Amino acid sequence: MSSENLPWDDPFIAPLLVLWLYLPGYLSNTAAMLGGKWIPDLIGIPVFTIDGGAVMSDGNRVLGDGKTWNGLIGGTIGGGLLGILIHVIANDNHIDSAPFLDPLSTYGTNSSEISDAWFYIGGASMTAFTIGCVLGFGCMVGDSAGSFVKRRLGHKREGNVSSEAPLLDTLPFAASAFIFGQLLLAPSIVGSSELLLGMAILLLVTPILHRSFNIIGFRLGLKSVPY
Repeated sequence: MSSENLPWDDPFIAPLLVLWLYLPGYLSNTAAMLGGKWIPDLIGIPVFTIDGGAVMSDGNRVLGDGKTWNGLIGGTIGGGLLGILIHVIANDNHIDSAPFLDPLSTYGTNSSEISDAWFYIGGASMTAFTIGCVLGFGCMVGDSAGSFVKRRLGHKREGNVSSEAPLLDTLPFAASAFIFGQLLLAPSIVGSSELLLGMAILLLVTPILHRSFNIIGFRLGLKSVPY
């Protein structure tokens, strides 16, 4: 790939590159569901809500039953495991392999070395795990922020059925994962400002992607509602 045709400048490749590098953030909600619902239901461990059942002055819960410490931990660890998987698949890929680039590389976007970064811990696998955990945790923070706003607007969860609020269900977790990556994960490619174009494009299509995945999950019997 020539310098005149870099992947983060291509309006088609750029969002695919961001989606690939930020998969730990995009898929950590599924890991959160595993940790917060499926595994506890399977083995009978207790589930602890983040808000502890607290109700605000508007009469609604702060976050609701859907936001648990179990899910937060599961989503964060799941993001870490995905970070390792992405690194293993894309290990040593050249820039011509975009969008499947290695999150542990810089690809010339920064002059600093990954080994000097705070998240470089005990070699490649642990570093990839840490990067994934940061993105997974960022997703969980954004998802909780979206839930907080939903409840202030009166969109409440009813039992196992979530309320439908497409933008609040999608944009906060994606935007938060992007913010965490940009603020915390330079000099890796994940934290490069070169990805901002791809992030902007991906944010526009994220609600469509999210709804599509939820419809598939609903038809497979993994979700009780198609949203």
